[in-house]
Amino acid sequence: MQLAEKQILSEAEYLAFEETAPFRHEYVGGEAYAMSGGTLRHNRVAGNAYISLSLALKGRPCQVFMNDVKLHVARDSAYYYPDVMATCSEQASAANESQVVSNPLLVVEVLSPSTEATDRREKLHAYRRLPSLQEYVLVSQDTQQVEIYRCQGDIGWLYITYEPGDVVEFASVGVALPIAELYAGTDVA
Repeated sequence: MQLAEKQILSEAEYLAFEETAPFRHEYVGGEAYAMSGGTLRHNRVAGNAYISLSLALKGRPCQVFMNDVKLHVARDSAYYYPDVMATCSEQASAANESQVVSNPLLVVEVLSPSTEATDRREKLHAYRRLPSLQEYVLVSQDTQQVEIYRCQGDIGWLYITYEPGDVVEFASVGVALPIAELYAGTDVA
């Protein structure tokens, strides 16, 4: 099956198509959007976030997922592929065969020139509507900068930035790590 431009798909049709698609698509409101490839630096930064969080959460009832697992935002009839996400629920342990998470505590997106606007607007809006989400994290791939939108209950969302030399606090999962750890193996100083 090949997708025609502006073809409206049901969620079931999208999920069936995505199982055999040669490359990944995100889905929003009936439309599927092909995802662009990432750079080596983008991949390294996302991988560092995944490894650091996985190691820090080892032994806890949490799981960390990387870019091949979909995040379902039911309110928006959307499926996204975050770079990294963490969940600490029974769903994560019980549904190991699933390719979909719907209740993350933490979502991390590494910014790319082609996706930054979507990450900052559409995904920020969609992710913050997830009842389980406590933190949405934007990581620059070009400079040592991490931005966190942290849920403050009924008060709203707190915006925090971290820069070189800082220790990034992922309060949603109780993990703190030096910002340099996210950029290890890259040319970003």
